[in-house]
This record gives sequence, C-alpha cells and structure tokens, in this order.
Amino acid sequence: MIGIVSWFDQEFLTISARMVIALLLSGLIGFEREVNQHAAGFRTHILVGVSACLMMLLSIYGFTEYLDDYDDTVRFDPTRIPSYVISGIGFLGAGTIIVNGMTVKGLTTAASIWAVAGLGLVVGIGMYKEAILTTIIILLSLIFLNKIEKKLSWNKSSTNFLIVLEGTSQLNELFIELEQFRNQIRKFEVDLGKEGDRVVWIELDGGKELDKLELYQSLLKMDFVKQIKSS
Repeated sequence: MIGIVSWFDQEFLTISARMVIALLLSGLIGFEREVNQHAAGFRTHILVGVSACLMMLLSIYGFTEYLDDYDDTVRFDPTRIPSYVISGIGFLGAGTIIVNGMTVKGLTTAASIWAVAGLGLVVGIGMYKEAILTTIIILLSLIFLNKIEKKLSWNKSSTNFLIVLEGTSQLNELFIELEQFRNQIRKFEVDLGKEGDRVVWIELDGGKELDKLELYQSLLKMDFVKQIKSS
C-alpha cells in the first residue's frame, strides 16, 4: 500500500497534469477535424498530441537518474528526442494528403497534425499558457478563416476533369474546342494511358460562368474523345 501511494509524488502529478492538458488541447483540434469529416480526426489528433507530450516528458524526466549517478561522465541533450518527434511526424501528415489529378486535399489536416505534435511538446515542457494560446489561434484559423476563404475565393473556383483521348495527336484540336468556352486553362497534365491512349487532366478557370454539361457534350462529340470524368 505504501509503495502504491509513493507513486503519486509531485513529479507524477505534474506529468499526469501535462498529459491531460495535452489530451484536451489536441482533442479540441481533432474534434473540429472530425466534425468536418477529414481523414485524421478526433482520435488521431489525441494520439499524436499525447504521444508527443510523452516524448517531451521522457526527455525531461526519463534520464534524471542516470544524470544524478553519472553526472561527471554523461552528457545529455534534452532537445534530441523532441527534434526527432517533429521530423518523424511528417510520415503521418503525408498519409492524410490525397492527390487526385491536379486536386490536392488534406494539406490542412496534415498541418494540424504537425501543429498538435508541437502542442504536445510545449505542454510536456510546461508552457501551458503558450499552448492554450496556440490552440485558440489554430481553432480560429480552422473554423473562421475557412469560411472567409470560401467567400473570398468564390470567383476563383475551377472546374477539374479528366479526358481520355484515342491516339496521341489530337491535343491541338482539343484546346481549340476548349477555347470556344472562353475560360482560361489554369493547368493541364498529360499521361500515357492503356492501349496508347492519352489521359489529360484539365483545370479550367471558373471565374466566368461555365455550363459543365454543355462543355462535356461538346467534347464528347469529338471522335477521338473516349471518356470524360469530372474530378
């Protein structure tokens, strides 16, 4: 009984408090991602934040016994473990990024995972006020700036679609047909498909009113257009 009570010393209570704070702050950010149905949600953010906090606590408290016993011979850098956490978290963020042709999704979620890892490290070292302020800034950015961004970019919308062309020599005719709609071509990518076909990803500027149905019907009338798929 005395041994169990000895576990709950001041150091353990400090560590527990920091772990709980990391859980709450990272959970708030993860909850916002979960509500908006992103790839990495509530549980992922909590795991990243709490784990990063644990690594920082390990760096602070995990080697004190060795330092006390071998103070003259052991040299310890407390920033080594956190630096590996920051560099290593990239693989998880990269897993949330989805590239579909010219459309890239998941960058914000990847950034939020990286930020949550930083929050865990900050809480682990005891910088509570800074962690809370950072959490507020991140939430405001994710919630409110997203709405503002949508309003500001309404006239910058674009239309993305894939076209499968039969053969390899009809790109000029395709571009001539697209020019009739007077929408600027922002980007295009050309890959070689099956049986020698060309797969073309096209992004058209949506600033001017564009009738997608009319566009697709016009392109499908061309003999060398085999398939059109909206992105």
